[in-house]
Amino acid sequence: MPDSAQFFPQMIVPVGHVEPVARRIRAFLAGRMVFDTVRALYVWEWSGYPQYCVPAEDFTEGALVDEDHTLKLNLGVARRCGLRIGGVERPGSARLWTEKSPTGLAGTVRIDWAAPDAWFEEDEQVFVHPRSPYTRVDALRSSRGVRVELDGEVLADAPSTVMVFETGLPTRYYLDRLHTDLTRLVPSDTVTACPYKGSTSAYWSVTTKADSHTDIAWSYDFPTRQLAPIAGLVCFYNEQTDIFLDGRELPRPAPVNRHTSRRSG
Repeated sequence: MPDSAQFFPQMIVPVGHVEPVARRIRAFLAGRMVFDTVRALYVWEWSGYPQYCVPAEDFTEGALVDEDHTLKLNLGVARRCGLRIGGVERPGSARLWTEKSPTGLAGTVRIDWAAPDAWFEEDEQVFVHPRSPYTRVDALRSSRGVRVELDGEVLADAPSTVMVFETGLPTRYYLDRLHTDLTRLVPSDTVTACPYKGSTSAYWSVTTKADSHTDIAWSYDFPTRQLAPIAGLVCFYNEQTDIFLDGRELPRPAPVNRHTSRRSG
């Protein structure tokens, strides 16, 4: 078996791949629905994760505004559009795919993620970007002991943990605050979000006798329903700290690309 600190790379989905979304997708702006569809498509404009493309007919009447401009994009040709609803406008925030685009995309619209105020899959809000159907996240309680050290100083020593396994990321070890030296953790203003776990409620920095380390631990007080076991627990970047699992030191994994969507791991 591979060492638990190692991880498999995220599945590479070819750019331009299109497949149906089996979920109801909605977006809201200014408290009003921009669209409501059960016919959305996943479209990989880059390999890391997909975007939603929504049939133009499923938009609220008048919400999609054609700006009479053609764009030559990586996947094909699209019409630039804006959003207008409830007296609020988001110019240039949408792309209406034409016939000169991958099969099945013509007549669908891709919206910039930040343009609406909120996105929903069924009745659950989605953050940062659509969840990839090829990414899996599991939170498993474990009686394996975890000790966290930094510059030779102990930051946490817990008899159990919740281990989070997420496609493309190293295993994360979430620890009870009772077994974490909270006197060493200095709160910061950092907030990040993850489409699979939600928004962080806290980040902490640590200063050791040797150095200062910014934002090396975090917590989710109100994670998504699927990740409920990590609520209120503290996790340390194993790329930046020394983690011992059942007394055995784990090798530090290579740093991952800290896109805001994935930062908290």
